[in-house]
Amino acid sequence: MEVRQLRYFVAVATERNFSRAAEILHIAQPPLSRQIQQLEEELGVSLIDRTNRPLTLTQAGRFFFDQASQILRRLDHVRDQTQRIGKSQRERFVIGCVGSTLYGGIPDLVRRMRQHWPDLDIEIREMMSTEQVAALKERHIDLGFGRVRFNDKEVERITLREERLAVALPPSHAKAGDKEPLALRDLEGESLIVYPGMPRPSFADEVLNLFEENRVPLRRVEEVREIQTALGMVAAGAGICIIPVASQRQRPDDVVYRIIADEKATSPIIMSYRRSDAKSRMDTIKQLIREMYADNPPWLQLSNLRLDTGEA
Repeated sequence: MEVRQLRYFVAVATERNFSRAAEILHIAQPPLSRQIQQLEEELGVSLIDRTNRPLTLTQAGRFFFDQASQILRRLDHVRDQTQRIGKSQRERFVIGCVGSTLYGGIPDLVRRMRQHWPDLDIEIREMMSTEQVAALKERHIDLGFGRVRFNDKEVERITLREERLAVALPPSHAKAGDKEPLALRDLEGESLIVYPGMPRPSFADEVLNLFEENRVPLRRVEEVREIQTALGMVAAGAGICIIPVASQRQRPDDVVYRIIADEKATSPIIMSYRRSDAKSRMDTIKQLIREMYADNPPWLQLSNLRLDTGEA
């Protein structure tokens, strides 16, 4: 079995057409067909059902497509890293994170990582929690920090902590004058702005579930894409918004924040990485996080800690 055959098969499976795959691969169709046939003969199974138009994959073909795609992504990654090392370029490490974590521990962690690995080029890329799963598997990022719990056999998850939630209120709101924690039931009948609207599931679903589980009815719910948009609408008096407490640093002049008193009004910070990378840099990163938490920075003091670094 050759890498070339894997690339040929993935192209055919993706395009579901031999002619279009041949055009993309810049080869003639007959040799492409022969390579796929030789691959099937070597495996002893049929990978493509040629009786349908467009082409479909057999059950074995679907499995082989998933595995071949992963192998090719890994080979591309190895090639790129090897070229960077050969050209004396710094190795790149990409961290994907939801925007709210940038107001908590991510900047501190990145500083510690740069001190520990001065030759490592660390990039922070903002992305939704559900987007991080595919990005990890496709090796677009190396580490993720999100808020949505999920299960995937290729991705390891660690719940680092549970962060308290706060309600963002317009300054003119009747409950904006008090600084004491506010009970969730006191928000009954409010107009709620949630984010992100897409993709789902997301932090928006966590917030809506919180109101539903506590049987707190709302007047209406409006979904927006980003926290910045949501807080802008709060400042304009369009409604209230639930945010993680670390995000209170945003819009301090025209939005009032009150911590939610309910014990279960929290949002998890979940670190995700590929299971295949479990014995690489991840052990050191976990230790850096423990050291960071031991320093008890201000953004950490409104969180319920979980330092076990076990699976979420």
